[in-house]
Amino acid sequence: MDDYAKGQTLINSIIGDGTRFRGDLDLKGLLRIDGDFEGNIRTDGRVLVGKSGRARCLINADTVVVGGIIKGDIKASGKIVLLSTCVMIGNIRAPQIIVEEGVILHGHCTISEDSRILASAPSGEEALFSVDWGGTDNRKMNSSSGL
Repeated sequence: MDDYAKGQTLINSIIGDGTRFRGDLDLKGLLRIDGDFEGNIRTDGRVLVGKSGRARCLINADTVVVGGIIKGDIKASGKIVLLSTCVMIGNIRAPQIIVEEGVILHGHCTISEDSRILASAPSGEEALFSVDWGGTDNRKMNSSSGL
């Protein structure tokens, strides 16, 4: 994953292994997820999901690198990198997508530099996601991708 993170020297937000976080993140810079995350992420920087990272979310970022499990949609203004250990269930949209051998991908994939094409691609941005971690707050799940 280090090759894909070059040029971004500071991880200013991290969800560590063994940590569960539910909510929306709007940040600048780099976010690394090695634990469990549910919600929405918006950043003009990068999002890195490590091998042990699991996320049920919508991601809007410049660059997204996934080595773990994502259930949701990813929209990147730069590129999306799916590493060989990645399981991606949802739609991805970006001008550039790199997929390593061994990736499991189930969803729509839209690759284009044309913002009109990316805007018309399937997405679940109106979705509410919920993960039952034994709590009592279980919101109804609504997603165009059927997740």
